[in-house]
Amino acid sequence: MTIDAFIDALPKAELHVHLVGSASVPTVLELSRRHPGSRVPTTEEELREFYRFRDFGHFAEVYEAVNALVREPEDVAALVTGLARDLAAQNACYVELTVTPYSHHVVGMPMREVTEALDLAARAALDDHGVRVAYVFDIPGECGAEGARVTLDHALGEPPKALVGFGLGGTEHARPMHREAFRDAFRAAVAAGLHSVPHAGEMTGPETVWEAVEGLRAERIGHGIGCLGDPRLVAHLREARIPLEVCPTSNLRTGQIADLREHPLPRMLGEGLFVTLNSDDPPMFATTLRGEYRAAAEVLGLDREALAGLARNAVVASYLDPAGKQALLAEIDAVTAAQAGSPYLDEDDGEMVLAEGLEASHQGASR
Repeated sequence: MTIDAFIDALPKAELHVHLVGSASVPTVLELSRRHPGSRVPTTEEELREFYRFRDFGHFAEVYEAVNALVREPEDVAALVTGLARDLAAQNACYVELTVTPYSHHVVGMPMREVTEALDLAARAALDDHGVRVAYVFDIPGECGAEGARVTLDHALGEPPKALVGFGLGGTEHARPMHREAFRDAFRAAVAAGLHSVPHAGEMTGPETVWEAVEGLRAERIGHGIGCLGDPRLVAHLREARIPLEVCPTSNLRTGQIADLREHPLPRMLGEGLFVTLNSDDPPMFATTLRGEYRAAAEVLGLDREALAGLARNAVVASYLDPAGKQALLAEIDAVTAAQAGSPYLDEDDGEMVLAEGLEASHQGASR
C-alpha cells in the first residue's frame, strides 16, 4: 500500500478549521460577484494572488475582507455544507468547526438566524455527506471585551445544538490588555458546560500558552507551537496530556515558519506531546486535511505509524461521543492492520507528489 493510499484510507477527524476560512475558491468568487464593491477579487487568478500572505497581520486583513462577504444565514449554511462535502471526499467523517459569531453580529445577522443556519447545515452535512459537525464559538481576540461579550451571549443564549467548545482566536499580541474580560468569558462558558479550546502559541511564545492553561482553563489548544521555548511548559503539557492542534501549512503561509522543513511537529512528537494534525483555513492556504497528512510524510518524514497515531489522537482529543470515538478508532486500527499485512510499494512511495499547495513549502510566507 502506497503512502498516499494509506493516508486516503485513514478515517480522519478535523478539530481545527474555521468556517469562513473553509470557503472554497468557487464559493468565495460567487460571494464576491454577488456583493460587488468589496476588496475581494472576482477572478480565480486574482483571488489566488490575494491569498499570498506577507505575514499574520496581512492574513487577518484578507480574512476580514472575505468574512465581510458572508452576509446572510444562507451563506453560513452553505459554508458548513461545503466543508462537509470537501471533508467527506478526504475520508474525514467528523469535524469541530470554529465559528466566530461576532463577525456575523457586526454585519447585522440576528443570533437566532445564525443558529438556525448552523443547525440546518449540521443536519444536512450528516444526511448528505455522512459528516458529523460540532461547533466551537471563538472570540476574535482583537475585539476585546465587546467580542467576548457578544460571543458569550450567543453561546449561552442562542447556541446551536452541536455547540461543544468555546475558543479565542485572532491576534495574540492584543490579548494582554483584555485578559480579565477573556478570563471572565471562559469562566462562564466552562461553567455552562462548554470545553475550553483557545488558540495560543501560534504567533507568540510560551507566555500565551501558560495564560491559556492557567487563565482560560484550556482543555485543548489551537496551534501551541510556541510552547517549545519553555521546557517546564512542555513538561506540563506532556504530563497533563493537553492536546495541541497543529497546522503546519498555516504556520508557513502566515509567516510563523520560513520553511516547512523547519516545522516543529516532529520535535513536538519527540517530546511526547499530544498532537493532532489540522488544516485551519484550507483554501486560503492552498491545502486540505489530506494534504497536511501528505506533507507530514513527504516533507517532515513521518512514517505510517506516526500518521496513524495523529489520526487516533484527533479522535481521542475530540468531543465526539464515546461510541462514535470507539467506532472511529476501530476503523483506524483496521486500516493500520491491513497495511501492515501488505507489502510496501516503496518505488511508488518515492514518486509521491507534494501535498496540495505545498509546492511553495520552501518559499516561506512572503511572496
